[in-house]
Amino acid sequence: QVHLVESGGGLVQPGGSLRLSCAASGFTVDDYDIGWFRQAPGKEREVVSCISSSDESSYYGDSVKGGFTISRDNAKNMVYLQMSSLKPEATGVYYCAAGRSPSGCHNLMFEYWGQGTLVTVSE
Repeated sequence: QVHLVESGGGLVQPGGSLRLSCAASGFTVDDYDIGWFRQAPGKEREVVSCISSSDESSYYGDSVKGGFTISRDNAKNMVYLQMSSLKPEATGVYYCAAGRSPSGCHNLMFEYWGQGTLVTVSE
């Protein structure tokens, strides 16, 4: 069975940092494109970042460029999202998702989703 479990969310002050983790089971993360998505309160889900399994390329949504870094640890079967210089508009539930390459990162087609972890950026 395929499972994705996010962790690392919480309350952080503006300007602070968090590292989100996505633990995968039932498949190998280096065989799939892995994406991070955010759903802010009252808004649609948007892509934050994606890392490709085919060529190791990483992609970032326009709203997060420069402050976020996606990475993958194949030995641990984990994917991470390092977030720095956080702003209140980064608040939301963050989901990781897995999809076959290249449709995952290129077409935002993902087969498997985690349950999400809440990030709140506030004083």
